[in-house]
Amino acid sequence: MPSRTAAAVTQTEEPQTMPGLQFNEPLSWRAGKPIPVADLLKRLNALSKEMQEMEQEEDERDSFTQVAKELISPNLLGHKDKGVKALTASCLVDILRLCAPHAPYTDSQLRDIFNMIVGQILPALADPSNAYNNQHLYVLSSLALVKSIVLLTDIQSADTLVKSVFSICFDVISSSAKATPGEEMQKNVESNMTQLLVCLVDESHTLPSEVVDIIVAQFLRTDPKALNGVGGKNKKNGVVDEKQSTLILRQLPPAYNMAKYICNSCPEKMARYFSQYFNDVIVDASSASNQKNPTKPKKRHSDGPEDSDDERGGGPTEEDLKELRKVHGLLRELWRACPAVLQNVIPQLEAELSAENVQLRLIATETLGDIISGIGAAGLPAPLVMDPAAYPSNALSNPSENTVSLNLLTKPSSPQPFPSAHPQAYSNYLGRRHDKSALIRAAWTTGIGRILTTSAGGAGLSQQEEDRLVSDLSRMMGDADEKVRVAAVRVVASFNFHDIVSKLGRLGGITETGSLLATLADRIRDRKHAVREEAMTVLARVWGVAVGEIAAENESIVALLGGIPSKILDTYYTNDIEIMVLLDRVFFEQLLPLSYPPIKAKSTKLTSGNSQTAKSSLGGGDKSEEAIDPDRVRTERILLLARALDDRAKKVFYAIQSRQLMLAKVMSAYLTRCEDYNGGVMDDNESQIKDHLTRLIKTFAGLLPNPQQATSDLWKFAKMHDRRSYQLIRFCMAPESDYRTVFKAIKEFTKRIVDASSSTSASNGLLDTLTPLIYRVSLIVYNKSHVPAVMEYSRSDDKSLAATAHEVLREISSRTPEVLKAHVQEICKTLQDEAPSAKRPNDAGAVDNLKACASFASKYPKEIPQDRKFLQAMTSFALHGSPPEAAKYAVSVIWAATERKELLVKDLVHRCIKGFEYGEEGFLSRLATLSQLMLLAPKEIDEQSNDAILDIAIKRILLQVRSPSKKSADAYEWSSTTDAEALAKCWALKILVNRIRSHPVPETLPDAAAPVYHLLSTLIEKQGEVAKDKNTPSTHKPRLRLLAARQYLKLCTQKSHDALLTPTAFNNLTLVAQDSAEPVREGFLQRLRKYLNQQKLPQRFYTIPFLLAFEPSDALRFDVTTWIKSRAATFSSAKPAGSSTRASIVMESTFARLLSLLSHHPDYADESEDLIDFSRYIIFYLQNVATSDNLSLIYHIAQRVKQCRDAVSSTHAPDAAPTEADDRLYHLSDLAQVTIRKYEDLHNWTIQTMPGKVRLPSSLFSEIKSHSEAQRIAEHHYLPEGVEAGVEDLLKAAMRSAKSAHHGKKRKSEGADVDGRDAKKSKSGLPIRKPSAAKEKKAVPRTTKTPKAKKIKEAEEQGSGERRRSGRVKEVEKSYAERDSEDDDEEMEALDVESEAEAEAEAQAPSSDEENNEEREVQDEPEEEEEVEVEEPVPKTTPKSTPRSKKRPTVSPQAKSKASPRTNGRATRSRAVVV
Repeated sequence: MPSRTAAAVTQTEEPQTMPGLQFNEPLSWRAGKPIPVADLLKRLNALSKEMQEMEQEEDERDSFTQVAKELISPNLLGHKDKGVKALTASCLVDILRLCAPHAPYTDSQLRDIFNMIVGQILPALADPSNAYNNQHLYVLSSLALVKSIVLLTDIQSADTLVKSVFSICFDVISSSAKATPGEEMQKNVESNMTQLLVCLVDESHTLPSEVVDIIVAQFLRTDPKALNGVGGKNKKNGVVDEKQSTLILRQLPPAYNMAKYICNSCPEKMARYFSQYFNDVIVDASSASNQKNPTKPKKRHSDGPEDSDDERGGGPTEEDLKELRKVHGLLRELWRACPAVLQNVIPQLEAELSAENVQLRLIATETLGDIISGIGAAGLPAPLVMDPAAYPSNALSNPSENTVSLNLLTKPSSPQPFPSAHPQAYSNYLGRRHDKSALIRAAWTTGIGRILTTSAGGAGLSQQEEDRLVSDLSRMMGDADEKVRVAAVRVVASFNFHDIVSKLGRLGGITETGSLLATLADRIRDRKHAVREEAMTVLARVWGVAVGEIAAENESIVALLGGIPSKILDTYYTNDIEIMVLLDRVFFEQLLPLSYPPIKAKSTKLTSGNSQTAKSSLGGGDKSEEAIDPDRVRTERILLLARALDDRAKKVFYAIQSRQLMLAKVMSAYLTRCEDYNGGVMDDNESQIKDHLTRLIKTFAGLLPNPQQATSDLWKFAKMHDRRSYQLIRFCMAPESDYRTVFKAIKEFTKRIVDASSSTSASNGLLDTLTPLIYRVSLIVYNKSHVPAVMEYSRSDDKSLAATAHEVLREISSRTPEVLKAHVQEICKTLQDEAPSAKRPNDAGAVDNLKACASFASKYPKEIPQDRKFLQAMTSFALHGSPPEAAKYAVSVIWAATERKELLVKDLVHRCIKGFEYGEEGFLSRLATLSQLMLLAPKEIDEQSNDAILDIAIKRILLQVRSPSKKSADAYEWSSTTDAEALAKCWALKILVNRIRSHPVPETLPDAAAPVYHLLSTLIEKQGEVAKDKNTPSTHKPRLRLLAARQYLKLCTQKSHDALLTPTAFNNLTLVAQDSAEPVREGFLQRLRKYLNQQKLPQRFYTIPFLLAFEPSDALRFDVTTWIKSRAATFSSAKPAGSSTRASIVMESTFARLLSLLSHHPDYADESEDLIDFSRYIIFYLQNVATSDNLSLIYHIAQRVKQCRDAVSSTHAPDAAPTEADDRLYHLSDLAQVTIRKYEDLHNWTIQTMPGKVRLPSSLFSEIKSHSEAQRIAEHHYLPEGVEAGVEDLLKAAMRSAKSAHHGKKRKSEGADVDGRDAKKSKSGLPIRKPSAAKEKKAVPRTTKTPKAKKIKEAEEQGSGERRRSGRVKEVEKSYAERDSEDDDEEMEALDVESEAEAEAEAQAPSSDEENNEEREVQDEPEEEEEVEVEEPVPKTTPKSTPRSKKRPTVSPQAKSKASPRTNGRATRSRAVVV
């Protein structure tokens, strides 16, 4: 080891002889007589070789004195020749080696030596091709191995030299990475330089700050941005070439390795230096927040919470923050490379978490999160985005598919687990989820996501700690701030499929309340669109990636993620336009991506002949592309999606497909008008074209979130006049287009719009406007390319998809039978082969094929085979088909396909009625065949056959009870199964109804229909009882009552038949909506909504849904409420500006009919308690229909009811006194006015005077001829005392209930607190009443009765699942309905939330198969007496002085005699709460 005190060279006049050194030639010269360079090189080379072979010997050191003196001559140290310098340096290092530990030089001489070595020799190492590279290497090796470099630390003021040594060494090593393959630096250079620098650090008392900066800077070499920003040429603002940043490094930079080795070799010293370094930077930036703008006043609370942390000062400048971010980036990399040097820095970083300034806390939070995750300065690798369109899908059994291709710089790596190394800092970091700043909470959320995805930088997390972080992430999804929720959702998006299942799925699946995935599903209904968009996209993408495992029937994946599609499609019920547009994008870009699968179709297209040989699997495999049929793969995914849906979501799935038919018609009209518009240049009909185009654009704009922008974009598209784009859209809508054509058309259309937007002044938003519309009008799911695969799955039941395939095939045949053209022959051939006989039943799936064939035959009868074998097969189905619906569809096929209708009908009728016996083989099929024939071919059935059919239906089926009930006559219960007797009675009833539906002579229709109407009314009134002995089985009665009600609805779709339904019969029909069996109520309302959507029923049927005010089923109540609001919005949007036509106030004018209906309700009574109960119907109506715009009209209608008399019960003489029915109307009119007034006050609305006059229906109301009588009625207040207070309490409770339901459904887990804790759900405060017992009417005097406050309070606190219904029906246990024959025809119509144009298109869409061939369209024309003449309200306010309680006048004996009979011994009315 060289001594730290150098000895001076002895000054003698004559050189002494060195015994050990043989070299004796001179190396110095006098001025003017230099030694030739060649000789000098020769001498120095000889000296160097001799000295290199010598060892350290104490007795030989004196022999080096003369040489040592000559070698430090300025002539040699400053020689111009590089070789001379190289050999001189080589000799000098040997002198230092041989003379160690006493260097024969002074400090000044050592400075000169190291100046030459550092300035000339070390930089030359960067050039391995140098002629004297060996000498350079020798010098470096000697300095490192002998550690002669420590002499540098003994020189006074040598900081500059030390800095130069570090700088040059790192520069030389860095340049080696850029050397060409032929000029690579030797490996020992890096090693020797590293040892050299380690020796300097280890032996130095202190290192200059510049040296610490140099060492620290080497760790920035892994950060492309910092590297380009600091030293890159022609780089502005540190901009990084994205292509260069993606290059994968095979090894870390040598300079980085040198710095890493130095830090790990001297951890204690470097920890001290780094602590001081970071302390200077961090403290300076932190103190800036208090030093900048010291006079700045504090922020007010109203300035917002985000900047509340900065209120004490202006905070650090942008330059300070930039430097801070750079320094904290170094901390990330230092933790990866040498965590020991940060032992004093981590506490400083921890202290930053509590800084006052938001930006400082943000940087510290981000840095600590990345340090724990092992993320360096280079950041995270490019995330592996889950691709839902990938094929084959990712498999859990192959985790390599879920890993990201990492390079050395971006691969997360933590040398030691941070939580155990710094537990206090880790604990404080986890506490940042409670930070008051949303920015910090969002950054913290991102950080814990990275910790989970990287498993703490590869160090690993305990299962308990991992579950804790997952729970924290779940809580952050319910944070009060939108940015935090978005950050939490994006964290989930950063996980790969394997981690989602193994880490996030540990706490439960998508349907398990409280799990992270369930919380994520709740976010798709978030009140902020940004959160909804992120959440819905992530969920759909996860399901798209998991579809391979779902197809492989992985039960754990199905339980974990199988409910995602239902959650997504359920958002359709929100009726939010933004959500519906988002749903379209997610549906066709994530759940069913248009590009899936990303493989080309085979050259030979899949046909019916080879469809069975095509094999594919969503789960992947070793199949070649040639063996994969993309249409079959895509069809399998469609079926898997449909199978995963629950009932509500499945309705939406089919509604989306039905919507395509409606909007395609509107789009076709729009394209035609665009062609007529001709870019704005028109010769004829300019005004007409523009008006029509304006209406069409308004229709489409109403379907998009920003109607104004959409209108502008659609006009721009029309003015572009791109005929190719028009044709591409038509390709998308055409049933003849296969899937490949549709996909390529959408792709080309998108490119054309993008190109047009970039080349013209058109906005980039044009594509955003048109894309949702293109998705909605394109035949993507119901495409003809999918039909063969659907048929194959329906036959083979591969992957248990047969039932779903049958269902999809039914929908395709009902909605778009055109796509079956290419495959109808195969369907018919299959049916022909599966034809049943008396001994052989048909296949269970035949009924779906028959329905598809019947739907197709109704539109394209010539495409159906008409050969003898096929007709014989259809006849076999008609006589022996099972279930009976197969026979019905077979008859429809025969009727549409054959030209010999009369002959075949007579033959079928004869074979059905001949020898008919109940219970024989095929008797139900024969009844179904007769039912359909009575509808389709009434003229072909002779009178004798007609009488025989009626005899079978009435005497042998309907009036016979073959399994008498052993229960009481009042027993009434629903059964999920249906026996043969009940089915036979249902088909018999359809025979009778179909007979009058197809009655050919309008004049004789009333006489022919009267018995059937009487029968239907009897079934409804007597709860399905038709037998004289009242022994009909209790399980038959609900089905018969439901069928009778639905047949009434079907009859009333024809105007001539609707006229035969009297108001009294209609009132009885409405009570089916309050049946004790929930399946009856649900089935009746489902059919009612369908016909009303199709505009097939008159206006009076809109009153029925409002009877659900006491509905106990939350699901049914919610569905009906949503539907009512949807219809109200549709009628409101169809209302022209400045008009109040009868077509636009349907829901408002229904209020008069509702009051009339309630006045004849069997539970009506005019006592205070009863009237308060009845106000719930009015409140239910107002909640769903009333707005600030139409409340005046509704109030006016309520007033008009009091100006009329009841026309339902009886006719009135001009001077007759009011009847009981009139009295009921006046009670309800006053009750409605009071309720509306209270409703107005609670909403702070204003009721305006209506100068016009609403003409009420003459079938329900008649005029009061006597003016004095009318005056007396108007002035009389009919409400008992206390009703107004009770109504006000109910209204407040209803508003609280509605508000809590809104928050509970749409804002679940939002804004509870920063932890995301759910707000407590408030229970509904709406009390309902039990039905009163059967009333035995008795005339009693009227008395004014004030309800007790205690009863009202108790009513609001109690709970019940009952509903208000007629007392004649006994409450029975609820059960669930099965899908009966009519339900097979019941296809879910699209929710009417689009526009009036959609409603009109929906009315024209094909109805159920039973109705496709025979039902006549009925125009929805209101009755003549419903004409409305209403002018716009004027801003004149009517007085609000309605007396709270008015003394009732004394009732005279005459009035008593005319008073309505009251119930005697009425059961006590109990109240409960609707949940």
